[in-house]
Amino acid sequence: MSLKRSSSVRLKKFVLASVLAAVILLMWLVPFIGYIKIGVIEITLLMIPVVVGAITLGPMYGAILGGVFGLTSVLMAFLGVPSPSDFGIALVAINPWFAVILFMIPRILMGWLCGLIFKLLAKIDKTRIVSYIVASLAGALLNTVLFMTALVLLFGTTYLADKFGDAVVIAAMTVVSLNVVLEAAACTVIGTAVAKALSKIKY
Repeated sequence: MSLKRSSSVRLKKFVLASVLAAVILLMWLVPFIGYIKIGVIEITLLMIPVVVGAITLGPMYGAILGGVFGLTSVLMAFLGVPSPSDFGIALVAINPWFAVILFMIPRILMGWLCGLIFKLLAKIDKTRIVSYIVASLAGALLNTVLFMTALVLLFGTTYLADKFGDAVVIAAMTVVSLNVVLEAAACTVIGTAVAKALSKIKY
C-alpha cells in the first residue's frame, strides 16, 4: 500500500470514527433515542454505534468508541448531564474511583472484543453475514456481562443486598435479564444492517 493510499485510509477511518462518536453523544443527549424506557425496563442503545465502529473499523476504534460510551455514563453520574443517574450517583458516593473504572473499562473492552470477534470470524466466514450477526449480538451481551461482572467485583453483592434487600436485588436482576434480551435483539438487527452497509465503503 502506497503512503498516499495509507494516509487516505487512515483519514477515512478517522472521519467515520468521529461520526460514530458524534452519534453516540447525540443519542446520549436525546434520551428517547439512546434510552428507551418502558415502565421499569430501560433499553440502552448506545452500544450500537460502538458495535458498528468495531466491526467496520476494527478493535482499536471499537475500544475508543467504547470509551466515548463509558464517558457518557461518567458524566451522568458525576455531573448529572443531561440527566442524573441515581444508580451512578449512589456508586460515586461509595467509591468514585471504582465508579469511573466500572463505567469505562467494561465499555472499552466491549468495543475491543466485538471488533476482535468480527475480525476472527471474518477469516473463515467468506460471506461475512454470520460475522456481522455474531459480532453485533456479542456487543450487546458483552456490554451487560462485563458491566455486571465489574459491578460485583468492585462493589460486591453484599453491599447491594444490605442497601436494597435481597428481594429488590433479585427483582433488579430479573429486569436486567429482560433488558439484555431486548438490547441484544435491537443491537443484532440494527448493528448488522448498518455495519453491513458501511462495510461497502472502500478504504
